[in-house]
Amino acid sequence: MTEDDVLPVGKRIKVHRERAGMSRPVLAGLLGKSAEWLKAVESGRLQTPRLPMLLRIAQALELEDLASLTGNGHAVPVTVYAGQRHAALSAVQSALTEYRISVAPEPVSVPHLAERLRAAWLVRHTSSDHRTQLGALLPGLIRDAQTAARALRGPERREARRVLSGVYQLADFYVAYQPSPELVWLVADRALTEAQEADDPYAIAGGAWAMVQALRDAGRWDEAVSLATDAKGQLVPHLDTAPIDWRGMVGALDAEIAYVHARRGRHGDAWAHWEAAERVADGLGAEYRHTQTSFSQSVMKAHAVTLGVELRRVGEARRAARSLDPSAIPSLARRSRHLIEVARVHALEDDRAAVLATLDRAQRVASETISFNGFARDMLVDLSKQPPTGAQGEVRDLSQRVGLVA
Repeated sequence: MTEDDVLPVGKRIKVHRERAGMSRPVLAGLLGKSAEWLKAVESGRLQTPRLPMLLRIAQALELEDLASLTGNGHAVPVTVYAGQRHAALSAVQSALTEYRISVAPEPVSVPHLAERLRAAWLVRHTSSDHRTQLGALLPGLIRDAQTAARALRGPERREARRVLSGVYQLADFYVAYQPSPELVWLVADRALTEAQEADDPYAIAGGAWAMVQALRDAGRWDEAVSLATDAKGQLVPHLDTAPIDWRGMVGALDAEIAYVHARRGRHGDAWAHWEAAERVADGLGAEYRHTQTSFSQSVMKAHAVTLGVELRRVGEARRAARSLDPSAIPSLARRSRHLIEVARVHALEDDRAAVLATLDRAQRVASETISFNGFARDMLVDLSKQPPTGAQGEVRDLSQRVGLVA
């Protein structure tokens, strides 16, 4: 046994950071944390980060397995939990980080860009391989929208910035759950910045919605709640005369605030904001669907399942799951995600057969949702270690379809 084998996790993080020649502020920035937070983790003053943060640290340090940080002596490939890098990620990343000073003399018309964006959102919701489809569409759409925002002037430029903000909001769904966490922050920041330049409260709220999720996943609870509350406050004075989607966005922001409170274990606050969002959904009617956030009556029921899981209230989560037929969620990606949340309910109940059956259903609904979902992959790893009686073959088959095993 070497000295490295007995190092605590914080010390291991420091060792690998220094081996990579990375300063503490740089690594902390990649994680969306402060240098002081990272110093406290490395010194042992803060408890060991949870699995999602350990994954982000491993990815940022370009480590191949989690054992490098956990020191349990068993290699656990980071890709088992984080998912493989999607084939088109490099092309999307190149479009996002291609900093051009000159612009094309004839930018694509803004109405044409807006129609392409509308069609791309439709693809995102109706394709089981939505990540692959978006990976093909986004590079050209990003470049053309950036060109228009730089080349046009006057009112047209403002419209181009509004569309560009929407493109970044769509890109947020593509880059999420991939081993490039810095891109999540990049697209969320750009979505919000372009919306602010367009001086459009609704676009600003859409950018804020994306940023709130990045802040939430980084554990920056207060910042997430503050941003969502601020964005919601900018919309509320206009609701009497604004398009219906403004109300949908208000509801979606309240739903995100509820999720943040659930993640931090605040039961009362979580359900209070969920109820506020549900009232908005009820007021919009059963047929209403918000394109960016999927906010609707059915998705609010799905959110109730997630809140129950995050709060570890199994009874609440089970009742919420039974109240919703997943087929009522039109978006295939969102339906698959809901089924993964239902599988998490079964996991809390230690019903391994139900976990397997629900994950299998989620994979068949939208294969590229489960393949990049850390919760789903974690549950599959657990099932592989202890499969339900007589279901070892089914677990291996699903693991192969998800990409966990060759």
